[in-house]
Amino acid sequence: MTNVLSRRNVLGAGLAVGATAVATGAFSGAAQAQETLGGSLIGAPRGDQLHLLTFNVRYEGGDPSPRTWDERRPLVKTVLKREKPTVLFTQEGLYGQNQDILDDLDGYDWIHLGRLGGSKSEATAVFWNTKRLRVIEYDHQWLSDTPLLIGSKGWGNNVVRMLTWVHFSDLRTGKDFYVVNNHFDHQSEDSRQKGAQMNLDVIEPWTSPVLVAGDFNNTPDTPIYQIFADGGLVDTLITAEEQVTPVYGSWNGWNPVPTEEERRIDWILSTPEVRTLKAGVNTYSKDGQTPSDHWAVQALVELP
Repeated sequence: MTNVLSRRNVLGAGLAVGATAVATGAFSGAAQAQETLGGSLIGAPRGDQLHLLTFNVRYEGGDPSPRTWDERRPLVKTVLKREKPTVLFTQEGLYGQNQDILDDLDGYDWIHLGRLGGSKSEATAVFWNTKRLRVIEYDHQWLSDTPLLIGSKGWGNNVVRMLTWVHFSDLRTGKDFYVVNNHFDHQSEDSRQKGAQMNLDVIEPWTSPVLVAGDFNNTPDTPIYQIFADGGLVDTLITAEEQVTPVYGSWNGWNPVPTEEERRIDWILSTPEVRTLKAGVNTYSKDGQTPSDHWAVQALVELP
């Protein structure tokens, strides 16, 4: 893992810069103006930029009105239509939900596999803009001692957990990069820590830039964040040159008022050579209704 570990020292400096920006309130007014202007937080990427968005969309069928998928789907669509991510990572979505998301997007494709196989159960789906990216290869792994066995679980998690990775070629620049989409367990700390190490093991042989995203079900003051940091990954929301929002907690619990006190459990991490231009937490809501019980997290990046 020389390509990642050799850059590990970049993390400390990046965290210091990010902490200073938060402490001084050095973020743009984009989030505050977003709903007033009816516009995007980051929007379509320009030139060689790539726009990443990770979103736990909350599974269908678990909530009564007004939080049903049919009622929330238009809000999710609004976020994605405004933001136009190059790569979209979703968690918790069932097959039908992810198909709805694909139908609501123009010019996107996706890779999907339910965690119980086929279209069964939730997925760590990856969507991408087909005019910009082409898939070179991809795979799925389950967070267990048998990572290639569909539906396997272990490490104390009662729920099957998995990751999906994709190797992309940028049709605009000819560069290639990898992404990993995760949904860690909400109960087992052992599973989360071993899942973090599994991510590092997966990306170890890769020599191209890597972006690791997902719902990690834990906050940055915990061991899994440190495992990622020790593995050479940086937190794009902290190291971004421009934080377009405060560092809001990404779990909102259906509360439409964002706060920095809520748990920040959804992250976009990168290998240090990736330049993060902008990052933020998308707190779009309408008439007191949130698109999900998580906010979307976004990062605008450039590859070296």
